[in-house]
Amino acid sequence: MKFLLVAITAVLSIINTKASASDEIKVSAAVLASFNSSFKNVSDVAWKTTSNYYKADFAMNSQYVTAYYDATANLIAVTRNISSVQLPVTLQTALKKSYEAYWISDLFELSDENGTSYYVTVENGDAKVTLKSTQTNQWTVYQKSRKS
Repeated sequence: MKFLLVAITAVLSIINTKASASDEIKVSAAVLASFNSSFKNVSDVAWKTTSNYYKADFAMNSQYVTAYYDATANLIAVTRNISSVQLPVTLQTALKKSYEAYWISDLFELSDENGTSYYVTVENGDAKVTLKSTQTNQWTVYQKSRKS
């Protein structure tokens, strides 16, 4: 019985390995070269692709990061999830002042050719609001929805 269990586990592992290999994302050599030039000492790299861009999720310095590339291997943007204490103090203060009765459900930093901006999603029992930081260190409503 023990031998049968080991044999079944081995067969399933082989099947899963073959399925994973056939599901591999094809990333152009130029995009891979650009990625390897921009990011050193990373691990757990996982690629996804759409018709418009390549997306690389990876770990760097014990933090998960996402990099976006266009089809010509240009780095479009880099995002990383952050905690509220990593926000600039002026944004922390403005968020607490205007959305005191809300909790944070998502917060990330986006770096692109325009600089660094922050997106935060806050919620309460009735609404979900996504805010974007401005260059004046304030928040503007990016998206708002009512909960049902």
